Amino acid sequence: MEIEQTPLPGIGLKHEFGTQSGRRVAVVSHRSGRRDLIIYDRGDPDRACEAIQLNDEEADALVELLGAPRIVQRLNALHREIEGLVSLQVTVLPGSPYDGRTLGEARIRTRTGASVVAVVRGSQVHASPTPDFRFAAADVVVVVGDAENTAAAADILADG
Repeated sequence: MEIEQTPLPGIGLKHEFGTQSGRRVAVVSHRSGRRDLIIYDRGDPDRACEAIQLNDEEADALVELLGAPRIVQRLNALHREIEGLVSLQVTVLPGSPYDGRTLGEARIRTRTGASVVAVVRGSQVHASPTPDFRFAAADVVVVVGDAENTAAAADILADG
């Protein structure tokens, strides 16, 4: 599937694609953080027939519903394509110093250079968790980086 990316000066960025059934769909990411889901008219691809403004919580829920569980699959595929890129899944064990603490408190990216790209809690995936995301025992933290910095991130989550 081809996704067209269009800068919108003064507004943000638009990502647009066509569905298999012939509909056009876009997401406009405003510089303010707001996101709009746009559905175009089937007969006139330049005319939006529906625009739905989403707040952060609604956008996150939509991401989870539409396939955030595939993040790990895509990272594994990316790992095979890009030499040196490692994705690691680390389980937060009961008694870990970060059980109940936030991602911001862990300072994983600052301390290691690795990035936390998702946290899987039960059947829910929290894609791109923010610094105020609070870890819980049994969370599976998906970390991306090179072999050294992902291992250091795993050590932090296990030992503090």
